[in-house]
Amino acid sequence: QVQLVESGGGLGQAGGSLRLSCAASGSILSIGDMGWYRQAPGKQRDLVATITSDGTPHYTDAVKGRFTISRDNAKNTVILQMNSLKPGDTAVYYCHAALTAYRDIDDVFHFNRSQYWGQGTQVTVSS
Repeated sequence: QVQLVESGGGLGQAGGSLRLSCAASGSILSIGDMGWYRQAPGKQRDLVATITSDGTPHYTDAVKGRFTISRDNAKNTVILQMNSLKPGDTAVYYCHAALTAYRDIDDVFHFNRSQYWGQGTQVTVSS
């Protein structure tokens, strides 16, 4: 079984910082892009930032210059450092990974590439 477990988040103040962490665990062969999405109440889930396996980041315009995404491939971890927080950053943040998992069935390995999501972590920014 593959799991993405998020930590961090909580309550922050406008202008302050918060840090989100997400660790992938389980029967993982390889991980491609990892990233963070967020969903505010009554809105769709939107991209915040992604990072390729070789470390190339991509940010939505709303967070450029304020958020930094990084990853540790040895630990299957992706980090989102959020600085200069704004009330508009308030949302549930979801970790995402495109990865290949494997299963050993009767000594035969089966591989499956799919999209995985964390359970979500609440970030609330007060003004």
